[in-house]
Amino acid sequence: MESEDTKKIQEMKTDLNLLLECLKYQMDNPLSQKEALVTIHSICQQNSDAGVYFREIGGLIFVQNLAKSSEHSMVKEAALYTLGTVAEQDVYCQQTLCTSELFEDLILFLSNDSNTNLKRMSVYVILVLVSNNRIGQTLVRETGCIKVLSQLFRIGLSKYELNLSDKNVFQNYQLWSSVCSTLCVCVNNPQNDENQRLCCSLFPHANDWLINCIKPEIIRPICSFIGLTLANNIYVQKYFISVGGLDVLSQVLVKLEFDSLKTLSNAKLAVVVIKTVDACIADNPTFGEILSKYHIVSKLLALLLHESLDSEEKCSIILTLGHCTEACEENQYDLFKNNGLPLLIQALTESQNDELNKAATFVLYNCKKITEKLSLSLRENAFDENEAEQLKNINMKEKTIEEYWKKAKEILHRIERLEAEGNEEKIRREKFKDDVSFVNINIQNTLKHLHADSIGEGPKAEDEDKSQSRKLQSCKSHGFMSKACADDGQMKTLLKSANPVSACYRESRQNETLCKANSSCNLHLHEETTFGEKRFVSQSSNCVFKDPNPIVKNRRQQLPITDPFTLCSDIINKEVINFLSADSYSKMFKYRCSGCIAVGKSLNSRNFSKLLHSCPYQCDRHKVIVEAEDRYKSELRKSLICNKKILLTPRRRQLSNEPTTSGGIIMEPFGKTVR
Repeated sequence: MESEDTKKIQEMKTDLNLLLECLKYQMDNPLSQKEALVTIHSICQQNSDAGVYFREIGGLIFVQNLAKSSEHSMVKEAALYTLGTVAEQDVYCQQTLCTSELFEDLILFLSNDSNTNLKRMSVYVILVLVSNNRIGQTLVRETGCIKVLSQLFRIGLSKYELNLSDKNVFQNYQLWSSVCSTLCVCVNNPQNDENQRLCCSLFPHANDWLINCIKPEIIRPICSFIGLTLANNIYVQKYFISVGGLDVLSQVLVKLEFDSLKTLSNAKLAVVVIKTVDACIADNPTFGEILSKYHIVSKLLALLLHESLDSEEKCSIILTLGHCTEACEENQYDLFKNNGLPLLIQALTESQNDELNKAATFVLYNCKKITEKLSLSLRENAFDENEAEQLKNINMKEKTIEEYWKKAKEILHRIERLEAEGNEEKIRREKFKDDVSFVNINIQNTLKHLHADSIGEGPKAEDEDKSQSRKLQSCKSHGFMSKACADDGQMKTLLKSANPVSACYRESRQNETLCKANSSCNLHLHEETTFGEKRFVSQSSNCVFKDPNPIVKNRRQQLPITDPFTLCSDIINKEVINFLSADSYSKMFKYRCSGCIAVGKSLNSRNFSKLLHSCPYQCDRHKVIVEAEDRYKSELRKSLICNKKILLTPRRRQLSNEPTTSGGIIMEPFGKTVR
């Protein structure tokens, strides 16, 4: 790759050397010189390094002298075109050519009876030398070149009826348009106050063209020239207004806004005029009073609704509205009268453009100030009509303004309320997740306590039932079981329905071991819940558990059909479903876990546990059940191992042909007996 690049660079240098020699030795052949200059232009345009090398070998100075000394117009045009291209590609070439000598030569080309193409090439070279170059701006003024350009601006077009189909008219228009662009870079980019003051003498001529020829080909270059000449220069702005420039722009804007209903291009052309108006009043908002005579605010609001305009163009319109209403109460009133306040609020809420939002906020701030002063200001600026009718009209306007302002406040309050509701909804969801987990744990604890209490004596069970009833009533008072236990009757029904379930376990000594393990697990869960929720009273002191009696051998124990959680599943389901069906949380439980869907199938304690453990989307209720079961099994293992109730002996095997005695009992894990 490096060899290829080096080869191309070498070829480029060879070509430039040969072309330069051709220019030197073909002085009598203008056609060959023109072709050589066009080729040099093409090479330099494609490769920026070519211009640097061409300057190093002296080609730039030779072409400059050739443009000055040649007697052939075609050679002069080609030479100037080549100089402009090389200077545009490389800043060092621009600095080399930026001399007073070259500007004086260009003035001669523009002043003499040269053809239009030669003048265009001369203007092009001036444009390149002045652009982004303060030295060039100074030279164009000191050499008098800017005066020559101003003269071309005045006489470039002779008739207001612009017929671009005519070849001569079209060439003159191209020259005039190039002069406008060159004057723009003379006064701005960077800004030059002295050149701005010199060019402001062209404002009356520009106003005449704006009034007599409202066409895009005229309005765009003139508005660009006026806007850049006015920018950040109070002296020039005042002069422009003194010669009627702002009135002319207002008249043009009114006409373009009216025509924008017919053609979309007029709406975009109106935005060009609006930017020029904004440049005139931005530094001195008091000039906005002139615009009130033409009701420019209403025209701006009408254009703001135009669908063909993009966000950047709408931002320019809103910014101009801000400068119009900043210090002019008449314009502020026009904004209210033409329903501008809701329109700006809508733009502020719907737009994602930061600049547009800042501009809309600026306008709304201006309108806020006028609401307090509008009544007095309208009385002070009353017209010369009947005072009684004027006061009546002012009162009507005040009422209308108050209505608009109330609508604006309602919209803003609505936005703030929606944001607050969104934040409250997030907090409510997080709190609800914690509440659901806590309520499910309390339901399980309650059922476990009911089962444990049913093993004890009758009076103690009744006391514990009352204690549990008081505990659930306390939960109800905190709002966590408003749907599960609505009144005392439901609580009593729940307690009564739970007692028969646990009655079948009172005869079994082995089940007392299960009850103790279950109770210890319940106590552990309840202590954790009490630590997290300060509002509930610990029930550990109210629970009385008895140590299990020793296991009696040679006694067949009938195991229960299922565990108490299975028997009480209908109660759990009913209470939790009632709780989850609350209106405030119904939307948050659209889907249920596998345990919820499998209700009604043939399930037992083993396959249901596997089903819950394999489900990746457990609901809060089943998640609590799974966690309780895991802790239950873990505590049971620890309890049985510590008490040495498990005999880790192999299964019975036949040592002889004699049958095993019926009294031999082998213990298997988890407290089951095998005979």
